[in-house]
This record gives sequence, structure tokens and C-alpha cells, in this order.
Amino acid sequence: MPETFTTKVALIVREDLAIWQKLNVTAFLATGIAAAAPEAIGEPYEDAAGRRYCRLLGQPMLVFSATRAELQSAHRAAVERGLTAAVYVGPMFATGNDEANRAALGAENPEDLDLVGLAVRGDRKQVDKAVKGLALHK
Repeated sequence: MPETFTTKVALIVREDLAIWQKLNVTAFLATGIAAAAPEAIGEPYEDAAGRRYCRLLGQPMLVFSATRAELQSAHRAAVERGLTAAVYVGPMFATGNDEANRAALGAENPEDLDLVGLAVRGDRKQVDKAVKGLALHK
């Protein structure tokens, strides 16, 4: 019988980005959620030849598409609900390292973030409320 998860992960990517940007943002956000939830990381994988592979997050992650306004709304809902969150803002595309990324976020108006991506993890029902109305990414 499949495991029923009490938590949920949602990654939300701004719909007007270039494909490479969407993939980049999704990858960075997923690492943020994985780092914040080490208890959700599964065991290492191994193929039939005995080669070992990295551990992965042991629960599904849904990827949604959104406008900037929808991202900001989901962000507000996530903050109000106390969900674990990872963010990616537009100016981070112009940086080259983690320190510069943090500085780019720190320079943003917290009430009007230039969000291009948001990942949230928490109680299933609370995550559902935060992403209500968003479409799965196609």
C-alpha cells in the first residue's frame, strides 16, 4: 500500500520565464526544501549492478505555474500559514554565488518581492490552501 504523506511539497515557477530559467529555479528551490527537511530524505539508491546513487526527497513534489501576482499571493498565504518556504527572486539570475543571491534577496522590498519561484512544504491541507487556484506546470 502506498505511503500517505501528512506533508506536501509545492514548487511554483513564474510562467513567463525562459525554459532554462524555469528549470534552474525549480532545481534551486527543490534543494532548499530538501535542506530544510532532512527527515524527508530517503535512503541511497542502488542499481542492479550495485552502483550507488544519491538519496532523494522521499515524497512527491508538485510543480505549478503562476503569474508574478499569483506567486506573491501564494507567498503571503505560505507566510500566514507558517509553511517552510524557499524563494527565488529575479535579480538572482544576475548573480554568481550564494552570497550574492542572499544579498539580492535582502535588497528586495519584502512586501513586493520580484518572485520568479517559490517552494513550500508543510501540512498537506495548508499547502493546498497556499496554492489554491494554481495550475500544474505543463
